[in-house]
Amino acid sequence: MKLIILDRDGVINRDSAEYIKTPAEWKPIPGSLEAIARLNQDGYRVVIATNQSGIGRGLFDMATLNAIHDKMHKALAQVGGRVDAVFYCPHAQHADCACRKPRPGLLKDIAHRFNTGLTGVPVVGDSLRDLQAAVEVGAQPILVLTGKGKRTAAAGGVPANTRVHADLAEAVKSIVR
Repeated sequence: MKLIILDRDGVINRDSAEYIKTPAEWKPIPGSLEAIARLNQDGYRVVIATNQSGIGRGLFDMATLNAIHDKMHKALAQVGGRVDAVFYCPHAQHADCACRKPRPGLLKDIAHRFNTGLTGVPVVGDSLRDLQAAVEVGAQPILVLTGKGKRTAAAGGVPANTRVHADLAEAVKSIVR
């Protein structure tokens, strides 16, 4: 099975320091939806692993998160793409849970649910915590420079084997050859 794991905010859609709290605030990054469709066409299972601490902070509820994801799924369908699953951590940072990236809980859950190992599996993110979670499970960290990506790259400390791309579309071009 060909599997790829994507962060959501800053990778697929525009990020916000104020969080994405409503479907209206969810806006795809140009080319990201088409990049996911290209992955699908190449036989990839596309899974999202996303921290959604806005739930734990009381900024939005599960019904709203589901509505945001429904908008994403519909937008993907319009370009012939799909996401096979969305895994999310609803906890605020102070909860000290195992699923909030940089901890690898979400990625381990994906491996268990899809009955596969994660060695070498591409994990695309825009923050250091995405890359750290990928390294923890032996996956291939890929940093995109959208969202928080430019700040992440400039801050340093990125894992040595991290691949860096301008955006998800460019990352997918390097994966699907």
